[in-house]
Amino acid sequence: MVDRTVDFSTRHPLHPPPTEEGSGAQAMSNTIPIIDTHQHLIYPERYTYSWTAGIPQLAGKAFRYNDYLVAIEGTGVSRTIFMESGADDPHWQEETRFVRTLAETPGSLIAGIIANCRPEEERGFEAHVESLLSPKLVGFRRILHTEPDELSERPCFGSNVRLLEKYELTFDLCVLARQLPLASKLAAKCPNVQFVLDHCGVPDIAAGEIGVWRRYITQIARLPNVACKISGVLAYCAPGLATLEAVRPYVEHCLEQFGWDRTVWGSDWPVCTVTSDLRTWVKVTQQLIATAGESNQRKLLHGNAIRIYFLDESAA
Repeated sequence: MVDRTVDFSTRHPLHPPPTEEGSGAQAMSNTIPIIDTHQHLIYPERYTYSWTAGIPQLAGKAFRYNDYLVAIEGTGVSRTIFMESGADDPHWQEETRFVRTLAETPGSLIAGIIANCRPEEERGFEAHVESLLSPKLVGFRRILHTEPDELSERPCFGSNVRLLEKYELTFDLCVLARQLPLASKLAAKCPNVQFVLDHCGVPDIAAGEIGVWRRYITQIARLPNVACKISGVLAYCAPGLATLEAVRPYVEHCLEQFGWDRTVWGSDWPVCTVTSDLRTWVKVTQQLIATAGESNQRKLLHGNAIRIYFLDESAA
């Protein structure tokens, strides 16, 4: 059974841990099993996904669980957390139940599910949460980067998200860089809820905009109940320019501000295929963290995901 006791003194350190002794170049340990905390599944024969229409690499295409297994071959990914995939109304509720059947299949690598939700609605939020409760449910997400800024500022939004504390469930934040102050405001309203900032705060890497984003990341990282997901950044690069050097300053700033105890890794498959692929992102990550101590590498790639999302350690 998973120990779901919350100890905020250790789950949300305000400061990065001390630098490990014995600094110097260290090889990436390929023996570290990777937990992918951000993996989508798209089943166009079951649901519609309007958000993919303007993305040629994704539009009308299927990205099923078996396709994901092929994509991770040889990468070291051992378990995954399904991230709600933006199925259109009214299918977003049914999507979670369908993926739960995949996760509960013997041998499935799906260790957890982050479900869709509508905290902006005054009624029905807690009933929705309770209807989905299962050992596989680890959190919720409401896409905000494509919604009006005022959505997360509605009084019921914060009060509904605060209910997740009762169930020890997380809330993933997907916001544009300019919306990071809104994300900070929401997290500050819910100090006992664990938030995870998706995709390094969605920086506009293609446009080379970094100054304002850096400042906002520094601000949100001061909140001890916010962790950062190192994911998605290759997709924000200009076509043909999705390289290690393009994403390095963004990843390094997030690691510096959040520290090794409050960062997790995600593939953002299949969105990562817009400019690259999953295997390349794994290799880029390995290069970016190659000089870190193995214990810090293990935190980013494995241990923090278990702790932050309350995954079953017996399956690790």
